[in-house]
Amino acid sequence: MKRDSITVQAMWDDEAHVWVASSTDIDGLAVEAETVEQLRIKVVNAISDLIELNGLAFDAREISVHILADHMAKVPNPSF
Repeated sequence: MKRDSITVQAMWDDEAHVWVASSTDIDGLAVEAETVEQLRIKVVNAISDLIELNGLAFDAREISVHILADHMAKVPNPSF
């Protein structure tokens, strides 16, 4: 099936102190980096390689990569 975008999930790993990215849209994507910007660069480079390795077909000249980052932060409750 042809597509024109890839969605990537990025999660913060508290133990390793890195962002970890994966995707169900492209097999083999497993990237980590210390910042979201570093992760973006690594994701784009990895996806370029994986498209070719996996023999994927896309409908567009350029493929949109949507990186959805999730990081929970806690704010102290001033009433405690």
